[in-house]
Order: sequence, then C-alpha cells, then structure tokens
Amino acid sequence: MKILLTTLNAKYIHSNLALKYLYMSAVENRRAIDIREFTINNDDDYIYTEIIRGGYSVICFSCYIWNIARIVYLAENIKKARPDIKILMGGPEVSYDSIEFLRRHKYVDYIIVGEGEEVFKEFVDTFISGAGSFERIRGLIYRANGKIYVNPAADLQDFENVPFPYSFLLPKDDKIVYYESVRGCPFRCSYCLSSIEKHVRPLPLERVKKELGFFLFKHVKQVKLIDRTFNYDRERCNQIVEYILEHDNGITNFHFEICGELIDERFLELLKKARNGLFQVEIGIQSLNPLTLETVNRSKNIDLTLTNIRKVVTLGNIHTHVDLIAGLPFEDYLSFVESFNGVYALGADQFQLGFLKLLKGTKIRDEKELYEYAFRDAAPYEIISNRFISAEGIARLKMVENLLDLYYNRGGFFKTLEYAIARFQITAFDFYEELAYFFYLKGYQNRSHKKEDLYRIFYEYACWKDRSLPGAAEEIQQTLILDMGDTLNPDAIKKFNRKGWKML
Repeated sequence: MKILLTTLNAKYIHSNLALKYLYMSAVENRRAIDIREFTINNDDDYIYTEIIRGGYSVICFSCYIWNIARIVYLAENIKKARPDIKILMGGPEVSYDSIEFLRRHKYVDYIIVGEGEEVFKEFVDTFISGAGSFERIRGLIYRANGKIYVNPAADLQDFENVPFPYSFLLPKDDKIVYYESVRGCPFRCSYCLSSIEKHVRPLPLERVKKELGFFLFKHVKQVKLIDRTFNYDRERCNQIVEYILEHDNGITNFHFEICGELIDERFLELLKKARNGLFQVEIGIQSLNPLTLETVNRSKNIDLTLTNIRKVVTLGNIHTHVDLIAGLPFEDYLSFVESFNGVYALGADQFQLGFLKLLKGTKIRDEKELYEYAFRDAAPYEIISNRFISAEGIARLKMVENLLDLYYNRGGFFKTLEYAIARFQITAFDFYEELAYFFYLKGYQNRSHKKEDLYRIFYEYACWKDRSLPGAAEEIQQTLILDMGDTLNPDAIKKFNRKGWKML
C-alpha cells in the first residue's frame, strides 16, 4: 500500500511546504508515503504516466488557484484508469465550498478542510491499518456508499507541535526553501484568506533561530518566509534579523513580507548592517486611496508607510518589492493612476501591478454584489470589472502591467527609464501607458522578445517620440547604450551598430 503526496507548482524553483508538513505529521508511516512535485509547465501525459506507474493506493493533491484546473483534469483521468485509487484533496482551493466541490467532481473521495497535519496523520493511520472509521476524523469530508459525509471541523492546529518540515526532507540546492515562523495574521484585509483566521500563532523564538540556523548551515540559496506579516511583532522580528546577521554565511538570502507602517528605527539599523543581497523585503501597499484602504480593512496611514519604505530603499543594500492591486472598491482608473505614480516614485527594485482575485472564503467575495463585481468563474477568479472600473479599464492596466514587467521589473533600463520620463515631461504612469500603446500598436505583444529586442523596441519608440520632441531619439540611444553596458555581454553590444538599432 502506497500513498502519494503531490502537487503542481507554478515554477520549477518553487517547492510545496504543505506536502512536507503532511509527510512529517505521518512520519511513522513514511515508508508507505512518497512525495512528487511537478509544475504546471509539465505535460499532462508526463504527470499522468508518472503517477499511474507508481502503483499508488491513494493520491493526495495540494490544491491552489494556479493548479486546480490541471489537478481536476488529472484526477478525473487517473480515476478512469484506476477506479480503485482513492483521491484526496486539500488546500485553499478545496477548503471552501467543499461539499459542492465533491458533488461536481464525483471521482474525488476525500477532502481535508483547513490545516491538514493532524487530519492527514489520522487519515493515514486509519487507511493503512484498516481499523477505525473515517467518521471520527475531524476536518475530513468524504464519500462513501454514494453519499457525502461531513465531519465536524478540526480544532485549530497547535502550531508549536507541528514538526520541522525539513527534518527528513532536506532542502534542494536549486529550489527556493519555504518556511513559516508564524501562522495567521493580525490584519483583516478583506481580499486575503489570512483574514479569516482570528489568531496569530508564532513558533517559539529559540526554535525559529535553530531552524533558520539549519538553513544557514546547509548553505541554501534562498529562504522565503511565508509569514503574512513578518514584522507584526517588531521586537520578535528584530531579534530574528539580528540572529541572521550574526550567523550570515555569505550565501543564503532571506525574503520577508512586512508591513510598511510597522517598520521601526531598530529594524532599519539592523538592515543597514546587512551585506548586499542578504535580505529581500516585500511590502504590500495595494492602494494610496484612503477610502479604498478603509473599505478593505487596511490602515490609512499612507504617509508613514511611504516614508518608511523610502528609508528602506535609500539604504541601497536591501532588495525591495512593492505591490499595488487593481480592482479594489472605490479605486477607479484615475485613482489607480495616482496610486501608481506615488508607488513608482519610491524607486523599489520590483513593482508588481497585480489584479484583484475574489478568492473563495474572503469577505470581498461575499461583497461582490455590493460593488458589482464581474470576475472569472474559474481560478484564479480575477476581476473583469466592478462599478468603479470598466473591463476596458482593466484591459488597459493589463497592457501597462506587461510593459512595467518587461522594462522595469526585468531590469536593464534604469538609466533610460529615468531619463525618458523626465525628458518627455510626463508622469510615470502616462509614460508606461504611452509605451504600452506603441508596443501593442506594433503587435510586439504577440511574440516573446530577447533582451536585445527590447532595446531596439524602445529605440523605435524614441524615434516615434522624436517627431514631437526633436533630438529625443539620439538622446535615448545614448542612455540605452549605457544601460546595455550594464546588462549585455560585449558581443551582444557590438551588434548594435547604427543599422542594428532597427528592429530585426
């Protein structure tokens, strides 16, 4: 009898922390449990064949918005091929509307609702022993004799008793290592699943230091803490950062998601001591519209948030990532433009323009009629429009997002972007919107581009601007040459003779 824990990650470098927790919770039966992680880029036939040839009795899928459609397709065909195989699913994509999910997908036998460590342990013990009954397992919904049975909800997990997920499953050198030192979030943002849980459950500080020390000892490349708000307890946050500084191995990088408003002077002092590349911080701003922030239960202290982020960016040794969400209540197109310009001015290393997803279980999904949301019925449930912004407005922002990623987030155009916005005497948003219209007018969105092509496209855009701003093309060409020197190898730069600036 063999049990498979599996999922489809968004990228190869990602890994699934939930599977490791489940494996460790049932470690006494580890000889009967395999873990296989695939990606959404793997071919369906490849994944299907790998699972079928494994000879498993139970397939356990970890389900998220980015993989649920593929998992449903795979599970259905696995069941057709092997009706005797039992299909178990867990994760946020099946923890809400679980009964309806089982009704629609009759090839699914079990669903774990919510946190799964204790539930999975009991499930494995029951399944392998053949003794006992599934009806006593809290947090499990299951199908038997043509009926669906809903067990009582499981008690909130005692996070301190959850084992370290890497005790038997050592981190791989070519993947991001995910770790959490806290479950839950003190904030109640209406669009976030973390808002549903009313408690913050931290691991003991000494345990966190010990486990982070393990990663440092193993020289893993990157540790990404999935704590929703790493600095919710500023003293605890600072002690962890101080520990990492004292034990820095010169290799490992740590990524935190923090609240900009809670950044304090001690935190800044510690970051200032860090070597370049030791820390990455991700700060969700989401909007600069006070009414929008109040409506989604976020702090309206915009000035403090922006001031603190500027201080982090000014340090120069911390990789900073900031976020905006398009489609929130009371954020129309012009309001979003203002938010964009305010956040862009921070000069962060990465600026993600995201789009609201009305996730199952969130408050904002319950309010969809109030704000007249139209959104995609299938995961990831992304906004189409609401009563503040039209579908056309969202599409225009999608164009801006594409160009922001290609030219700002991808890197290699720092001098050119700064110069062009100043030279053209327009706002940052107006610049990206205009560049996007040019890009799409030429049809460049219809194919992928090498870095060299992006330089040529930008020069072509500058030549177009030259008609109203004489001399712009030649000036932009010089800044492009400077940027190319920072990012392209010498052989690639040699291709850019005067003729080479034209599109190939």
